[in-house]
Amino acid sequence: MASLSKRSTVYFEPAIHQALKLRAASTDKSISEIIDEAVRLLIAEDQQDLATISDRVAEPEISYEALINDLKAHGKI
Repeated sequence: MASLSKRSTVYFEPAIHQALKLRAASTDKSISEIIDEAVRLLIAEDQQDLATISDRVAEPEISYEALINDLKAHGKI
């Protein structure tokens, strides 16, 4: 954790904090390391979502009403 340089105060519900403490103890990591890893995973997931949206930007849009009508026309509903 020596490479981390910014400090923040984060408040958790007591049960979440207890779970973090237990996970930290069982994985031999600090709570800060666990939170840092979780935030990195969340940001990576956001990046993947944004890439998917960019890949699909040229796809035609269909309204909900048109989708329902199409499903009914094809006997799906």
